[in-house]
Amino acid sequence: MRAACYLRVSTGQQNVSNQLPAIKAWCESRGYELAEVYQENESAWRNGHQHELSRLLSDIRGGKRRYDVLLCWALDRLSRQGIGSVLQLVSSFETYGCHVISIQERWTQDTGPMRELFIAIAAWAGKFESDRRSERTKAGLDRARANGKRLGRPLGKKDSKPRRKKRPVVFRYGGASVEAATQ
Repeated sequence: MRAACYLRVSTGQQNVSNQLPAIKAWCESRGYELAEVYQENESAWRNGHQHELSRLLSDIRGGKRRYDVLLCWALDRLSRQGIGSVLQLVSSFETYGCHVISIQERWTQDTGPMRELFIAIAAWAGKFESDRRSERTKAGLDRARANGKRLGRPLGKKDSKPRRKKRPVVFRYGGASVEAATQ
């Protein structure tokens, strides 16, 4: 049996060294071959997309790779965008015969009728935690501003990386395209 694993950490200062050994041990204990490791090493949404998750989905949908199991450390590593997003991801993998298993949520190994409910609860908890972290960060930034702290890049400091030009948002309706005004 072949397994793929998807690992994700939220910042460039973190690494997947906590996740990978547990997944390798899981594979070894069950006789699975760990065929591929897909890993994200920074915030998935700061850069706009989870590139490795997209590549994994593309590999499975395109028939390039055949895995019996997709392993992840926890369901919130797949997505923290809520119930619909996580259920859609799990359903996408399972449509192609790839069972999603979380090492931390052992009940994901079951295929019973309660599995979808438990996935929904875990997805809700992941989004709730993400929202709370965001609220705390914003509160800390507001407090720092209220105390006179100047946030952002120091005055006169240039970017070390070139900035990408923002592309205009284009809405398509029927045959016509309308460019949205951006501020």
